Amino acid sequence: MNDTTAEAARGKRGRKAAETRRRILEAAGELFVRQGYGASTLQDIASRAGVAVQTVYFVFGNKRTVLKELVDVTIAGDDEPVATMDRAWFRAGIDAPDAREHLRLHVAGTRAVLDRVAPVTQVVATALATDPEVAAMWPGDEDPRHIVQTAAARSMMAKPGAREDVTPEHAADVLYGLLSPETYLLFVRERGWEPERWERWAYETLSAQLTSPPSGS
Repeated sequence: MNDTTAEAARGKRGRKAAETRRRILEAAGELFVRQGYGASTLQDIASRAGVAVQTVYFVFGNKRTVLKELVDVTIAGDDEPVATMDRAWFRAGIDAPDAREHLRLHVAGTRAVLDRVAPVTQVVATALATDPEVAAMWPGDEDPRHIVQTAAARSMMAKPGAREDVTPEHAADVLYGLLSPETYLLFVRERGWEPERWERWAYETLSAQLTSPPSGS
């Protein structure tokens, strides 16, 4: 086997492994949301994904790791090792010239994340409350979501158009509260809002809180 053939074989194996991983996580997400984390077994996940349960063990090791990987991939939208604050949607907001445009881009990007992750948050909350080893995977001393909102707020509130009487710390808390999975689910799932309606409402509400009125208004 020459180098080109060997490389092609490795690429094919890599694509097959990535597809298997994707199918397992997709199956786990569907089962966790529908019947709960505790009630879903690795055998259930394997059967739904169309793989042997040994494959799930080999790829992930245990159900807790499946959940952690599911959350990470769901938040990101893919399995690339790119942190939220390095994602294109977040950087577009950071690079925006004024506070209003930054806020518009930030709300739109956050909504795309919430579309994917909000249904899983209740699964995680239950797992955290019932499994100490799951809780150990998400240390409670530093909330990643608040870290992201704080970075956005510090950039946003330093730009033209930001309210001068609002501190970055206050802005971070407001973003953290209004752009939370809980608030999103309240409106979209409980009240039946379309995600686009929620996005408009979130932007308009946050604009009143964090930005100055446009000139001439």
